[in-house]
Amino acid sequence: MPTPIEALDGVPNAAQALPKLTTSGQPSAAHFEALRSAGGAVVLDLRDPSEPRPFDEPALVAGLGMAYHNVPVTPETMTDDTMDRILGVLRANAHRDVLLHCASANRVGGPMIAFLMLDHGLSGDQATDQAIRLGLRSREVMEWGLEYAAKQST
Repeated sequence: MPTPIEALDGVPNAAQALPKLTTSGQPSAAHFEALRSAGGAVVLDLRDPSEPRPFDEPALVAGLGMAYHNVPVTPETMTDDTMDRILGVLRANAHRDVLLHCASANRVGGPMIAFLMLDHGLSGDQATDQAIRLGLRSREVMEWGLEYAAKQST
């Protein structure tokens, strides 16, 4: 049986961020099917529902028996509430195989910075380096994660 990261072979920026957490850009329908076969249980999609896609991701994921969560990350939604929702899904599913994705894995970076700092004890520099390895490219997304973590730590 393949691992979740093996199931995402060919997906942009697919990475095993933590033992039960895989991150990536947009998977194909076939990748979701392979992910389910590899034990994938939860999909946390950071894309806005209005972003174009070649298939109905919520229906496909639900049809495969996996839980689907959509918490859109856009310039307008990079708020504490959005981060709370994302981290809430990650924390509630820490024992399950989770895929956290957006279109390219850039938007994954902000929540990963906050999650790695707050829940896994990494420093801001360590968490940022890890997020860049996962696909982070946006200064705004990076600052969102760092600022959220700083507010939660005070």
